[in-house]
Amino acid sequence: MKLSVKDLSSRYSSIKGPVYAVEDVDFVLKDGESIGIAGESACGKSTLGLSIIRMLSGGKVQGENFLDDESILELSEPDFDSKYRWKKISMIFQGAMNSLDPVFTVKNQFEEVLKQHNFQGNFDKTIKDAINSVSLDEIVLKKYPHELSGGMKQRVVIAMALLLKPKFVIADEPTTALDVLIQAQIVNLLKKLKKDGMSFMLITHDLAVLSEIADKIGIMYGGQMVEFGSSFEIYKNPKHPYTQGLLKSIPTLRGDAPTYIKGIPPSLLEPPTECRFIERCPLAIEKCKKLPPKFETKTGYVQCWLYEDEKLSN
Repeated sequence: MKLSVKDLSSRYSSIKGPVYAVEDVDFVLKDGESIGIAGESACGKSTLGLSIIRMLSGGKVQGENFLDDESILELSEPDFDSKYRWKKISMIFQGAMNSLDPVFTVKNQFEEVLKQHNFQGNFDKTIKDAINSVSLDEIVLKKYPHELSGGMKQRVVIAMALLLKPKFVIADEPTTALDVLIQAQIVNLLKKLKKDGMSFMLITHDLAVLSEIADKIGIMYGGQMVEFGSSFEIYKNPKHPYTQGLLKSIPTLRGDAPTYIKGIPPSLLEPPTECRFIERCPLAIEKCKKLPPKFETKTGYVQCWLYEDEKLSN
């Protein structure tokens, strides 16, 4: 399944006015590829995922969003729900406990999903296959959410997202609040799903996790995707000063002291008309007082005036 996003923008309404949560995001994800979305809290990562799957409550989405060359933003809600949502594209929501109903068993909740989507196959076999795909024993189906560990709940949520065998899955912080051993298990599970041919978007704060499984990476800042490219290029030759700052904040085995980016992100209620990173950027120049366009690189683009005169695409 090919996912193509162009000029995607999302806005929320609030008491203080519109919140410009996502602005003019572009990227293409080919069949079998995975993309990692990274950046600070409130930079637009989760909003981007919810916009793609059309679950942005109280928000408005504009731009182009194509799945296999069909514009899914133009489909009616019933058409998108019956043809795409959970069947071809699904989402693993942040916080496994919040995604499960405490008064029903795991099996009850799987059955509810199948009923809601008028599934005509064998319920028991489909549910067991989904549970087995995330390396859980079928005894879990008889349990209530509070009887499961954090890692088991996260696997159950992943299995629910895979229940109708989608080709593309958006995973929003699937390793948050889990210890490092459970995180490793979840990452290995995502690797297995990728090997089996699934495409996914992994939204996370953890750039170290993305280095293991993402083919492409998008760096979000202030609602914009300020840099996009192959995983190799992002890690080996980061262009945007913000990307460079994020990578320097990761502890290394060499013992280098991590640094942090001073300052705070801009308000998305009144986003600046200049470069949104200008107040925190150590490399800011006079031209940064204008909003930079996207300059093409070898594997994507960077939104920074420092590269105006460089031939990055060669």
